[in-house]
Amino acid sequence: MFSVTVRDHVMIAHSFRGEVFGPAQRLHGATYIVDATFRRAQLDADNLVVDIGRAAAALNEVLSELNYRNLDDEPDFAGMNTSTEALAKIVADRLAARVHAGALGPQARDLAGITVTLHESHVAWASYERPL
Repeated sequence: MFSVTVRDHVMIAHSFRGEVFGPAQRLHGATYIVDATFRRAQLDADNLVVDIGRAAAALNEVLSELNYRNLDDEPDFAGMNTSTEALAKIVADRLAARVHAGALGPQARDLAGITVTLHESHVAWASYERPL
């Protein structure tokens, strides 16, 4: 399996509901380093997994929808704990929608999957992997 990873970052504010979250129940900020890995079994006719420029642009577009937002105020996240794990899935699903819409080029429709990893810090991160 071949893969290409692009990286960006996003800054958000949010809070959590539930005793398990302790002080994170209060509004707080988070800055995530975000890696999006695109996979395919065989390279395309140009010997690429995916065009890196298009992949980076798509990731930036997805993150721009979240950047500098209080996720507690966003209708898409109403009633949801926006954990690192949950945000990784949201980013992956939004990237997948762009792949299916052709934003990463026609060859990207042959991608096998995407993994999105959100790095909370240098010692903790969470990922979500999905097929395409």
